[in-house]
Amino acid sequence: MDAPQICFVVFDGFQPLDLTGPYEVFDHAGYRSRVVAPRAGLVRSRSGLPVHAEFGVDDVDPAGVDTLVVVGGAGVDEARLDAALVGWIAAVGVTARRVASVCSGVFLPAAAGLLRGRRVTTHWKRRDQLAAEHPELIVDCDPIFIRDGRFWTSAGVTAGMDLALALVEEDLGRDVAHEVARELVMFLRRPGSQSQFSVPLWSAQPSSDPIRAVVDAVHAEPGARHGIGDLAARAGLSPRHLQRRFTSELGVPPAAYVERVRVEAARRALAEGDDPVEAIARRCGFGTAETLRRAFHRNVGVPPSDYRDRFRSTREYA
Repeated sequence: MDAPQICFVVFDGFQPLDLTGPYEVFDHAGYRSRVVAPRAGLVRSRSGLPVHAEFGVDDVDPAGVDTLVVVGGAGVDEARLDAALVGWIAAVGVTARRVASVCSGVFLPAAAGLLRGRRVTTHWKRRDQLAAEHPELIVDCDPIFIRDGRFWTSAGVTAGMDLALALVEEDLGRDVAHEVARELVMFLRRPGSQSQFSVPLWSAQPSSDPIRAVVDAVHAEPGARHGIGDLAARAGLSPRHLQRRFTSELGVPPAAYVERVRVEAARRALAEGDDPVEAIARRCGFGTAETLRRAFHRNVGVPPSDYRDRFRSTREYA
């Protein structure tokens, strides 16, 4: 099939990479893209980089938009007060085949009333604001991107490229997406279920070598023995001393940290493969499927089987 046209929405104070990253992905796949702003002309990004928007919202028939991509950036807080822009996005949402947002761009389709009852994501720093201002949304800032029906949302900056690559694969197939990824030296189809909360984000960084050694060991092999005695021996500390220093430096006790890392490893395994839950539980250090289920409920809120079904049913993009 021919690649459809992509319509990007920008505004003063947008994040340049939210535009240029996905734009390059679509361009390499043969899509035609156009940039729309509240008014045609130069639009200044958050960093000061100017971009020429060929069209203003008054120049584009909403019914003619196939795929809308709304970029993010600090300027979104002011842009969502622009009634003409929000109204145009709302009109596009009625007929467009897909509506997508990158990072904080989600605030615009949310303001337009398009995401009510939808599961969405955004940059982790914007999670609390989005949830507070839009209680009608189901905000999940763990995945790097989420698909809920014809609405797609992604986390910050580079996650927009992952989302764009997933859209290319949906439209044109895996072979085309693979060639685009190779050309741009990207990880092919980084699954949307991958957490945006790597260790530097969901915990503090270790400030001492003994604790850093423990953290590195846990991430290198989540399924290995990581009891308090094992970790203390690796750090060269007593179990009580390790417990105190680890919690002080990272903000969580060692056992909770290990469980979180193991849950993330299990999430990837569930989303990307077909191994039985029991096998994943053993490989990720939980021992039994029941232990994995309890940890999943604590950290994710759903059983492992439901998590897998949800992602598999959306071709691993959700």
